[in-house]
Amino acid sequence: MSSQGNAYEVALFGEFFARDLKAILNRITLHSEYSESMHTREVTFEPIDAQHQRDIGNEPVVLRAKKELTRKDEGWILYSYLKPESVRAHPEATVRPWATCHVVGDALSFAQALGHTRRSQIYKRGYLFRRRTLVIQMFQQEQVDPNTQEPIPAHPDTLWEVEVKTANPIRNTQETPLSQSIDAVLEVQLLMKGLLDLRRQDV
Repeated sequence: MSSQGNAYEVALFGEFFARDLKAILNRITLHSEYSESMHTREVTFEPIDAQHQRDIGNEPVVLRAKKELTRKDEGWILYSYLKPESVRAHPEATVRPWATCHVVGDALSFAQALGHTRRSQIYKRGYLFRRRTLVIQMFQQEQVDPNTQEPIPAHPDTLWEVEVKTANPIRNTQETPLSQSIDAVLEVQLLMKGLLDLRRQDV
């Protein structure tokens, strides 16, 4: 049983070939309340001493700075994940402690001031769906032009990725047990059966 102190994200992941886009898009749209296009910039940071932490058997806390580019004046969100709970505790879905905060101003400098160094940067372009307490992201990753730091449009054949997850951090309480969120993502897994294989992954 997970402790009540942490807030958690519950998630399932999948991927598919571009040729299946229309069928998958139609089915997810049919079972969602709301959809919009998404174009997100995501910058990953890890502690300056991350390698040392790994060497002594600790998992460093990775920070991600995320900004939605389709909406003007949208601020940065900084969020971090801890190691997913074991497959024995939650075999059906990825359950991991997470924390998030909105940052006013330059989140990248803020993360560096916290003693973190930039590790990678990607852009994700695709669609975002809302289904009750869940958010479903369906996207292709775009690489970054090393000279301009701008995204390079994905090749049409680039694999599509899907993340089905709780929209907000969940506390494991009597009112909002984790099992409710796990059931919600498993419902989507069932809806997509035969078209898209959604599964747990340790990330």
